[in-house]
Amino acid sequence: MRAPAFWSNPPDTPGLAARLLSPLGCVYALATGRRIAAGQPWRAPVPVICIGNLTAGGTGKTPTALAIAERLIARGVAVHFVTRGHGGREEGPHQADIRRDDYNSVGDEPLLLAAISPTWVAKDRAAGARAAAEAGAEAIILDDGHQNPAVFKDLSIVVVDAGAGFGNGYCIPAGPLREPVEAGLSRADVVLLIGEGDVATPGLPEGAPALRARLEPRTTGLSLDGARVIAFAGIGRPEKFFDTVRDLGADIIQQVGFPDHAPFAPKMLRRLEADAAREDAILVTTEKDAARMPNWFRGKAATVPVTMAFDDEGALDTLLDKVLGPKDKGAADAAP
Repeated sequence: MRAPAFWSNPPDTPGLAARLLSPLGCVYALATGRRIAAGQPWRAPVPVICIGNLTAGGTGKTPTALAIAERLIARGVAVHFVTRGHGGREEGPHQADIRRDDYNSVGDEPLLLAAISPTWVAKDRAAGARAAAEAGAEAIILDDGHQNPAVFKDLSIVVVDAGAGFGNGYCIPAGPLREPVEAGLSRADVVLLIGEGDVATPGLPEGAPALRARLEPRTTGLSLDGARVIAFAGIGRPEKFFDTVRDLGADIIQQVGFPDHAPFAPKMLRRLEADAAREDAILVTTEKDAARMPNWFRGKAATVPVTMAFDDEGALDTLLDKVLGPKDKGAADAAP
């Protein structure tokens, strides 16, 4: 489902709907807090880095997980992902295979993650982490597990869309929060603010940094400068993708937003294809959306891949050093 518009209202003017639903939001927050407090996390034999957030919908968790993994791989670390596999039927633990699995089996995000490193889909995150460790993982990236108490986190990174912040400040269903901000940030080792915007971080432990990053398009052979395009996306905030396409110089003649993770109906895809042919335009979408495309539609829409650029890479490496050891540790251990 698409997030209600009032979830994005400013905290000082949340709107009548948010106030009426606030008792249910309090119940949701209480249930989440009790579940987290009652958890008995399993400690993996290798470091676990959790990439999470406090709100429903996309904040940039998957690009962050990919970027962290790339940094670990560059260090020579065998990194595995563990993820729930939203939208897929696999209960797991199941190692995602981009040659055999599709969106219906594992969801869209695991297909993106599995393209660079082994990825385990598991509704039971502890079971997924065990499978990863037994398969040779030297570090585990837990994608979207901040509110899941099943696995001990050696490093908890809370990702925040700086443009959206924490919405109206209420918990689901009155607002977008999965838990109160102070409670969620109290368990964070670092906050990663993505994009432009000032966001208060109450509850963040003393000494835990707030880092900055931004999503940037990856260089590809496709130039959209001056191109007529029809842009569509089913992510947490489709308008972010549309802004990226505009920044590439494209002339967006039509933009279509879908709910996050929404499957694409064949009728809708055919309509988009017909619109593009009629308007002499290029269809463009995100990598995440492309993972949900049926085979017959693949290749009919260009993808605009993005990468995470960190403002202070040194600060990020320092955090990774604390859980993995310094980058030259492997070379030092191998020295006579």
